[in-house]
Amino acid sequence: MIQLPTREPCDLCVAARDEPWKIIDEGEHTLTVINPWQFEAGQCCVITRRHVATLLDLSAPECAAILVAAKRVAEALVGAYRPLGILTFQNNGVYSGQETPHFHFHVVPRQPGSDWGIGPPQLATFDGAGRPRGTAHDPANDAARMARVRVSAEVLAERVERIRAHLPP
Repeated sequence: MIQLPTREPCDLCVAARDEPWKIIDEGEHTLTVINPWQFEAGQCCVITRRHVATLLDLSAPECAAILVAAKRVAEALVGAYRPLGILTFQNNGVYSGQETPHFHFHVVPRQPGSDWGIGPPQLATFDGAGRPRGTAHDPANDAARMARVRVSAEVLAERVERIRAHLPP
């Protein structure tokens, strides 16, 4: 059984309901929202409108809609930020790094010079992509890194508008 994180209220449901300015794009089954943790400028997530926790809980229409929305926002991120790559990933359960019990699919424009590595920052490295190969993740620096990547509502709102301006028709 997949162990889920506990977070009440669900921060993604709150953002969708109480902070509509964070919504970049929306579809019948999905919302694309800006991530308040900007490890990379423009980092966002595609979330389900329906509150479900993991990939295993999704309906077939939700699965299809998530990838369509992810592709759409990836195209906008390429136009807005001219990244060297687009990272997409999704976590299921606390042992995979999931922190919020609401399905979310990360779409991240990658630039040189971040300390992210490839994939979730605590899990992987890749030559030339940030952290040197073989560098173990040291959780002692996580609080400082999280503080560094948390940006103001004003900056997030500017990024939302920048990404929206590049959404394909």
